[in-house]
Amino acid sequence: MSYRVVLNHEEQYSIWPAARDLPAGWRGEGTEGSKEECLAHIETVWTDMRPLSLRKRMDQGVKP
Repeated sequence: MSYRVVLNHEEQYSIWPAARDLPAGWRGEGTEGSKEECLAHIETVWTDMRPLSLRKRMDQGVKP
């Protein structure tokens, strides 16, 4: 089975079967391959697990 790497509006990553329509709120990131390949890619690129909204607040000096 082939998978694709997907992102949501908070820049959180996941994988999704390539043959299925994406669920609402998720978009393709551009990487497709085996489950292992996609998970390895996510491990490489998703270095900050905080949601985008939290990262922005913290960059502005606002405490969570």
